[in-house]
Amino acid sequence: MTAPGPTRRGPREPVGPVSGPLRVDPRTKDLTKRLQPGDIAVIDHDDLDQVSAFALVACSPAAVVNAAPSTTGAYPNRGPEILLDAGIPVVDMCGPEVMRLPEGTLAVVEGSELVVDGSVVARGVRLTPALVASQMQDARANLSAQIEAFSQNTMDYVRAERELLIDGIGLPELRTDLTGRYVLVVVRGYHYKEDLQTLRPFIREARPILIGVDGGADALLEQGLRPDLIVGDMDSVSDAGLTCGAELVVHAYRDGRAPGLERVQALGIEDAKVLPAPGTSEDIAMLLADDKGAELIVAVGTHATLVEFLDKGRQGMASTFLTRLRVGSKLVDAKGVSLLYRSRISSLSLLWLALAGLSALVAALLATPGGRAFFGVLAVRWDDVWAWIEGLF
Repeated sequence: MTAPGPTRRGPREPVGPVSGPLRVDPRTKDLTKRLQPGDIAVIDHDDLDQVSAFALVACSPAAVVNAAPSTTGAYPNRGPEILLDAGIPVVDMCGPEVMRLPEGTLAVVEGSELVVDGSVVARGVRLTPALVASQMQDARANLSAQIEAFSQNTMDYVRAERELLIDGIGLPELRTDLTGRYVLVVVRGYHYKEDLQTLRPFIREARPILIGVDGGADALLEQGLRPDLIVGDMDSVSDAGLTCGAELVVHAYRDGRAPGLERVQALGIEDAKVLPAPGTSEDIAMLLADDKGAELIVAVGTHATLVEFLDKGRQGMASTFLTRLRVGSKLVDAKGVSLLYRSRISSLSLLWLALAGLSALVAALLATPGGRAFFGVLAVRWDDVWAWIEGLF
């Protein structure tokens, strides 16, 4: 199923060179926080994933220059295709030296070259729709090897983490009461914007507890919703999200190390809980909701397929597999719900609906003395107008 995103303009090659100031960051998700329309994005991103590509497209850069290969051939990642579909030129495999270019430098992307002050500072491979299609075909041929390695890694982790399914994990006490409540777990993954919009009636009527997983907290804030809980290692949530008043649960390594705790405390937040646990932060959010007595867990933007896990750079999905077994039927995955329930009302249907409403209004007015008097006056006025028109001829 094709992920929704910015309007598809069709693969095309821009005419002539493009120019703009350089924005340089090895972490694409950090770069998109400051990338402005017309900038040239300089990234170092192997196998550019869908979420990162859509985030780049939303910033409307003049071009994307990648120090690394946007597709290594390990699996069929759609990031390069998404950028080209949006009409954004991509120069690939420019080498690590390009990451040392000064931020804000005015540069020109011309063909496969990056030019500064008339000198070529980097040269790579200009991606085209035909080249990307060929890379995807090769990557699909390698997918069977990825499936085998992924399955083996998953089984190894299942054996190592089977206590997660049997005994659960030690969860901290929370001030947020989840007992008997509906819970919405939001990850900034595929379809999250569209699905949150579609789920607005559910959010308005059920008033669920809102849990943002790292950047999912910002996804909620973008929709005008304040998260009740934020769960994660706190590396991709904004300062505004961390200080919005939500209760924080910092996901730590099994040995208790929590790199994100220092950032949280630097913002003056002293009551954050630390939770050492295996697995992903979205798994922890679901386990937390389940253990604290949630009646229903609705997941938005979570990862559950092979390509999604490879997009995230994960070599197995044991924790997700075990988590979904443990949570069971109370988990409802909202992934792609916007595609299923997207409105398809035609103009003719709207016209008939308007006529039906008008007919009902007329019938209601005719059933009252005041309404009948109104239509009687209207009929007299119409006779006067018609007589005037006849008098003109």
